[in-house]
Amino acid sequence: MKSTDKHRKIIRAATKVFAKKGFFNARISDIAKEAKVADGTIYLYFNNKFDILLSVFEQEIGKLIEHVNLLLEKEASAKTKLEIFITNHLEEMKKNRYLSEVIHIELRQTTKIIREYRKNTFNEYLKIIASIIEEGQADGTFRPDIKPDIAQQVVFGALDEISICWHTDSNCPYTPAQVSAQLTSLFQTGLLTPTP
Repeated sequence: MKSTDKHRKIIRAATKVFAKKGFFNARISDIAKEAKVADGTIYLYFNNKFDILLSVFEQEIGKLIEHVNLLLEKEASAKTKLEIFITNHLEEMKKNRYLSEVIHIELRQTTKIIREYRKNTFNEYLKIIASIIEEGQADGTFRPDIKPDIAQQVVFGALDEISICWHTDSNCPYTPAQVSAQLTSLFQTGLLTPTP
């Protein structure tokens, strides 16, 4: 097996193990077992468990960034871009249960580690939301008084909480499209009834 394939295999295994056991309870041996490699093989690719977690974010969130940027570059409207980001994130989280759970749980448990990580791919992902807000403010679509960095946290917080629904409640009745329509409407028009 090529080293790049083995690296990806370990990352996929780690994502699953972290989701099931949590970062602090997971052991290198658990990841090795899931990846079907020897424990020592893990250390050929990663320094320690923290390095693996950071690599999960680097690789998996990196793929999300690449994919959503391809979708966004085809659109001119900030309103449409926001909807695309929301829909894409929800669809990806529904498809990838383990990544969804790792993001949900580990970002809360290991915030300091992720925040101090110099590349911090996750922040790059969040900044896509802020850049869409800024673009909409520049062309007059979005309110100028909204702080993009606060808005990005609000949008992502809602997406993160909603995406867990599909993995913790087997009877969750909503599709990503339905949730996206609701969230997009809330973020774009708010809760107030439009005045005539």
